[in-house]
Amino acid sequence: MTHPAAPEPLSPWERAEAALTLLAVDPVGLKGLWLRARACPLRDRVTAALSALPLPLRRIHPTIGDDALFGGLDLAATLSTGSPVVQKGILDEPAALVLAMAERATPGLAARIGTALDEPRHCLIALDEGAERDELLPLGLVDRLGLFIDIDGLPWGDTRDIAIDPERLAAARARLAGVKTPARAGETLARVAAQCGIASLRAPTLALAAARAQAAWEGHEAITEDDLRRAADLVFAHRALPASEEAPPEPEPEPPEDQPDDTPPPPEQEQQQGEELFPEEMLVEAVRAALPSDLLEQLAAGRAARMARGATGTGSAKSGNRRGRPLPSRMGRLGTGARIDLVGTLRAAAPWQPLRRRQQQSDAILLVRPSDIRIKRFRETSDRVLIFAVDASGSSAMARLSEAKGAVELLLGQAYARRDHVSLLAFRGRDAELILPPTRSLVQTKRRLAGLPGGGGTPLAHGLRLALAVGLQARARGMTPTVALLTDGRGNIALDGSANRALAEEDALKLAASLRASGLPAIVIDTANRPQPSLANLARALDAPYIALPRADAHRLSSVIGAAMGD
Repeated sequence: MTHPAAPEPLSPWERAEAALTLLAVDPVGLKGLWLRARACPLRDRVTAALSALPLPLRRIHPTIGDDALFGGLDLAATLSTGSPVVQKGILDEPAALVLAMAERATPGLAARIGTALDEPRHCLIALDEGAERDELLPLGLVDRLGLFIDIDGLPWGDTRDIAIDPERLAAARARLAGVKTPARAGETLARVAAQCGIASLRAPTLALAAARAQAAWEGHEAITEDDLRRAADLVFAHRALPASEEAPPEPEPEPPEDQPDDTPPPPEQEQQQGEELFPEEMLVEAVRAALPSDLLEQLAAGRAARMARGATGTGSAKSGNRRGRPLPSRMGRLGTGARIDLVGTLRAAAPWQPLRRRQQQSDAILLVRPSDIRIKRFRETSDRVLIFAVDASGSSAMARLSEAKGAVELLLGQAYARRDHVSLLAFRGRDAELILPPTRSLVQTKRRLAGLPGGGGTPLAHGLRLALAVGLQARARGMTPTVALLTDGRGNIALDGSANRALAEEDALKLAASLRASGLPAIVIDTANRPQPSLANLARALDAPYIALPRADAHRLSSVIGAAMGD
């Protein structure tokens, strides 16, 4: 039987309307929505449609505490009454949780929300404001949310207000429980998910819930082929891997040669013979056509980048008790110089007040013991510093320096948003010189870069030694350094100042090993007209990426360095 051709894929805004409609029909079954968009009027137009959900909206943030989620001690009421008073948490009642800045959610918060979503009471609308590819939701939330909308960069003129018919919506909700599911629908969705490279077992379940909601919205008594195709489109598209990453299909088993042709098929096979209710090939094609291929590659690159070491695009995280993102307080003691969490201390002491009053025969309002003391904690992300080590030797030095100047200025112009610092050192003649200490001042950078001389030999080892010293000094100041080496690889000045090419190469490899042992990440950029094998060896000694850019301008240079750093 020939099946009708697959319909044209939905536009981004039509996908948003379809996803919000299904979410309004069955928010608990679909678990929620991943909305990827910066804060803008267009996102407000989408979130305005959330009022159609049958659950109350509860807004939460990435730093929300367990007492707000699960409930806890009402501190004011407990202190005023003298006995413990427990207040309810957000998760005590069914709700639609709206998580702002969801890409910043900690793994602990993602695990708590994921556990709540596993119970059929809540749904989550994750507002992902990530500006970079690797700024995505925690994988635990991505796996549980059934729907995905990406409206970042969508023109306002291509959108309209989302109005869901309340009468039709009420009829769809009443019809949802009675929608019949064909026997092979779940099996078909599981096979389609496998062909799209989706390993999660939650995805077919969510797609089946979406198909039921679509059938209820369309007024169907049972799930149809169109309902299944729309569900696969909305649930599988953002989870599918690019075609090159798909798992190879399993070979079909060949029938035995001695089986007679006139063997009657089983009764179940007779019913399915001659017609396939849900053609898997068409569903897979619908998933592939649902989203642009570049978006699939971006999402896949983001998943890989988060799993790669050091590809976070930010500085190192460190704990402290003064500033940064707040963490749950911990037990501590006075006299250590740490900041006391007054609310946490009172919350720890409040339940024990009646017992302590009886024990001490005191009528004091509050009795605090050393075990009640709670200390504030914060997680601070250190500033990054990009150390340019530029080869300023030879006749083409001025061209390379001009490229480096332009790249430094371009990166520095973005440093305020990414908390980056930039440093520049040049090696030429018989030594290396620090031209620009780590700074974020654009005026100072231009002043130091102006009129930088060039020429002479190539003291590559001296440049690496100075880069190591600057990097270690920056790390001691709490920064996260990265070294970007720009050279043609023709080092000919050894550390002792002699013009010995073999000794100079040996010294450079020794300094590269020292850089690697210190844990400083590096990037090697080959500016020679032809790739130099010696620089490739140096990159391996540094355990660093090797990039050949023979005639790169400042824009290409800055973009390549940014990509290599995980920006």
